[in-house]
Amino acid sequence: MEALIVGAGPAGLMAAEVLSAAGARVVIAEAMPTPARKFLMAGKSGLNLTKDEPAAAFAGRVQGGAAPASVPDAPPGYFRTEDLQGIVAGWGPAEVMEWARGLGAGLFTGSTGRVFPVVMKASPLLRAWLARLGTQGAEMRTRWRWSGFDGAALVFDTAEGRRLMQPDVAVLALGGASWPRLGSDAAWVPWLRGEGVEVAPFRPANMGFRVDWSAQMTRFSGAAVKGTALTAGPLSSRGEWVVTAQGVEGGGIYEVSAALRDRAPGFVDLAPDLDGGALTRRLSQPRGRLSVGNWLRRVLGDPLRVALLLEWGRPLPEEPAALAALIKALPLHHAGLMGLDRAISSAGGVALAGLSSDLELRARPGIFAAGEMLDWEAPTGGYLLTTCLATGRHAGRAAARRLEHPAAD
Repeated sequence: MEALIVGAGPAGLMAAEVLSAAGARVVIAEAMPTPARKFLMAGKSGLNLTKDEPAAAFAGRVQGGAAPASVPDAPPGYFRTEDLQGIVAGWGPAEVMEWARGLGAGLFTGSTGRVFPVVMKASPLLRAWLARLGTQGAEMRTRWRWSGFDGAALVFDTAEGRRLMQPDVAVLALGGASWPRLGSDAAWVPWLRGEGVEVAPFRPANMGFRVDWSAQMTRFSGAAVKGTALTAGPLSSRGEWVVTAQGVEGGGIYEVSAALRDRAPGFVDLAPDLDGGALTRRLSQPRGRLSVGNWLRRVLGDPLRVALLLEWGRPLPEEPAALAALIKALPLHHAGLMGLDRAISSAGGVALAGLSSDLELRARPGIFAAGEMLDWEAPTGGYLLTTCLATGRHAGRAAARRLEHPAAD
């Protein structure tokens, strides 16, 4: 055979699309009974394909992990964070939208720039994608679980028993370590490490944080926090987030979660549309006979924001300027991050330094890697899916070139 794709998520399917369009005979091996299960799960909340913003700004939100951002004395072909960002900038939001429309998907852009299919589902897009792969000759083999190497061959456990595959090129797109029940269980780590591939330990990304709430917060469980701004280290967010029985989750939290995970202190601005002076003037007005809670509700206009102030800010300062400063930078007290199995995505994976500029494994020439199994992370909002598609395409194109010119490698 010519080309083998291991993993039928977005990165793997995109690599298969590129290779089969180039005329390669492609087999896609997928461990689960059906392909792209995490992609379909993402579609349950509307399938945020990408974000309609300039390519350079978009790519700048994608950060490499263990690989240094710049290695002045590195040998030619050393893969760096900026190389990963270059892949995403070269095939970013505009290209993803064109690709989706080419599969018959109508798209719309929300007020924050996030792009969704009009039908707000992943399944129609996936059906069209699989149909196109079928017409290009790509063959799907489900319930084929990769179980390592046997010399030059890749070994699979299948319903028919053990199978060995020795392709001319292979693209690994096995996912990270979040949502293991959907197939991304990182079982591949010891097999690649055994081949000399450096794999950075997995950590949660885009995850929630545990909070030991007081009993007074019970009534707010499940409520969305709106109209705030979050900061942690260099990261900031104006997105909504949710108070749960276990802690805090949601898009606003996810945007600053990498810094919180890495132990940067987090702060909540409960009145981001008021500067400190204006807020101080409001707080300087006589309270009269109002309770503290009712008075603060008049100032902040939202009982949930008041509850957060009382939860995380007591004892409250009596001086208006000091209270305003607290409202503008309320410490976000948490008791640690939620587990990897609940994270939207993961950081860690195949170290960028172990890849060529073609996303080829330096330790195993002819084998490429793409998607979430690489050591990078990005916030939610279309960055994750677009980067998986872009790296899958990049690896697929490189594998196709290797098939066409094997002697050159």
